[in-house]
Amino acid sequence: MNPATAYRDINFLREKAKAVRVEILKMLAEAGSGHTGGSLSATDIATAIYFYKLKHKPEDPGWRERDRFILSKGHAAPLLYAVLALSGYFDVSLLKTLRKLGSPLQGHPSSKSLPGVEVSTGSLGQGLSIANGIAIGLKMDGLDSRVYCLLGDGEIQEGQVWEAAMTAAHYRLDNMCAMVDLNGLQIDGPVSEVKGIEPVDMKWKAFGWHVIDIDGNDMDAIVKALDAAESVKGKPTVILARTLKGKGVSFFEGKVKYHGIAPTQEELRRALKELE
Repeated sequence: MNPATAYRDINFLREKAKAVRVEILKMLAEAGSGHTGGSLSATDIATAIYFYKLKHKPEDPGWRERDRFILSKGHAAPLLYAVLALSGYFDVSLLKTLRKLGSPLQGHPSSKSLPGVEVSTGSLGQGLSIANGIAIGLKMDGLDSRVYCLLGDGEIQEGQVWEAAMTAAHYRLDNMCAMVDLNGLQIDGPVSEVKGIEPVDMKWKAFGWHVIDIDGNDMDAIVKALDAAESVKGKPTVILARTLKGKGVSFFEGKVKYHGIAPTQEELRRALKELE
């Protein structure tokens, strides 16, 4: 049974997203390094997945019939760690060990060291290919489980993403839902200047996907998009989530500087005051 079915209240999800943002900022400030902007931009998406849509059992991470979540943009590991901890996969106190020597919470997720991490990611462009293999395997096993794969907009400049997109459409992987965090910024600057990806909706349509285009920081829109994706048959679905880099903290929002820089202790204090 999906443990998220009790959490269909949008206000609950918004409050949970706020809690996720708080944990992200606290662990990044403690570590003194890591990716702030892209973790915050995708927080609403990941919160809706874990606390509304995903069929999973934190007490049994290897449950055969679970849905799978693949964080293709692995540098947003603080986001994944926060939602896993708040879902009950491990104690929240472990978050303070982010990026510390010997910690299972490294700069990119490792499936060998942390419960709830499906695959190790971080080398950009590979997550959708992995998700394809899992989706095909689930169909072969006769399971109705679904696969959710979160990509970054800078990441889809990688050619492997489009090979995987073509593969998913070819095999009619309607148990697959990709989500692209379109926050418009990557480490070298605006995505449009580094290597433009627009019209991104037409590209996915041309590759045979059902496309849903939303405000990726609007919880109600995310929930509706996830429900709609589950009803699509015969082809994979991609949710184009147009977000704001650093969403939730005014002085991080829309600034490429905070793509890969952690908050200082003073910035943390100010950020928590805004959020709380």
